[in-house]
Amino acid sequence: MSSEQRKKLIILMVNMFIAVGSFGIIIPILPAYLVSIGEGGKAAGLMIAIFAGAQLAMSPIAGKWADKYGRRVMIIAGLSGLALSMFIFYFSDSIGVLYFSRVIGGIGAALLIPAIFAYVADITTMDQRAKGNSMISAAMSLGIVIGPGIGGFLADFGLKMPLLISALVGVVAVVFSALLLKESKGTEVEESNAKSESMIKEIVQTFNKPYFMPLLITLVMSFGLMAYESVLGLFVDNQFGATPKDIAVLVTSTGIISVIIQLFAVDRIVRKFGEAAVLSLFLAVAAAGFLLSIFASTYFMFFVVTMIIFLATSILRPVLITLISKLAGNEQGFAMGMNNAYMSIGNVLGPLLAGVLFDIHIIYPFILGLIVLVITTIVSMRWKSSEKLTI
Repeated sequence: MSSEQRKKLIILMVNMFIAVGSFGIIIPILPAYLVSIGEGGKAAGLMIAIFAGAQLAMSPIAGKWADKYGRRVMIIAGLSGLALSMFIFYFSDSIGVLYFSRVIGGIGAALLIPAIFAYVADITTMDQRAKGNSMISAAMSLGIVIGPGIGGFLADFGLKMPLLISALVGVVAVVFSALLLKESKGTEVEESNAKSESMIKEIVQTFNKPYFMPLLITLVMSFGLMAYESVLGLFVDNQFGATPKDIAVLVTSTGIISVIIQLFAVDRIVRKFGEAAVLSLFLAVAAAGFLLSIFASTYFMFFVVTMIIFLATSILRPVLITLISKLAGNEQGFAMGMNNAYMSIGNVLGPLLAGVLFDIHIIYPFILGLIVLVITTIVSMRWKSSEKLTI
């Protein structure tokens, strides 16, 4: 990559890190804060669901806007929405207003994320795209790891301090992007990409797209991963008597391994085997991880299995984005918007179904994940064979 490409990718990585980190920064203070305003678990669940729901509803539209109006303006608008949501969260103690802030945050994320990945597609060649997407995915993983840690530290200076700092950092990111980030896309826009449709119609349109299968696998992976994550703490607490510190070490370790793999391994693996082969292989690895988690008899064994699952998904995420991007042609914004939409569907359904199954039997969420991933691995292999993918 040229120095100019690296400079642009670094700006995008900073933006993605701030976006993901600003959401994670409130995680440590959220339970205590909700208790302080007389709310509890239901409100905490709705905070996540509302954010994901708004992101899902907006993603198809945002993707087309990235094609129509350009990537830069969508990135700046997305960062502005995330910063505004944090300011509203900071200045209000009304639960209704807080829910509204999560709607704005979800819309901001929907505007930002597809535009960033479309920008990566604009500034990289086909051979460079896996590396570019891996760098952005690493920034996401780093934000997931560092955000909660920073939030816990800032909470010592006041319960709402993480909210204020998150909002101010968001404003800095907006100014930073407005000054340094140049538009990556030309002015030409296909008429089909400029039309606005309902979310349902947009999703139906993807059924005939060449990148539909990677989108579907994105949904399945998000579903399985979020289902796994949502019951992870409860499971190790129930099964192995894990302490909060044990759980924190587990979650932090998964984030660190994701960053390392995405920065230093994904591009090499893809160059050696190709995206389609890597996709099928690591879907199988993730399925094997779910199988092993059912039989893990100690906390250490479960820890190792969790590392295997997160290693596989940390490779799958940028590979899926790269496949979608390569198959999308000149509708990068729409494709990345739909990637975000499919991911959001998985993010909403995974925790909901896992929670219901966990209450029936604590092992059922892992059995569900195993079944879904095995089926998806088989479908992926058949798709690879039928399409004769060479990309």
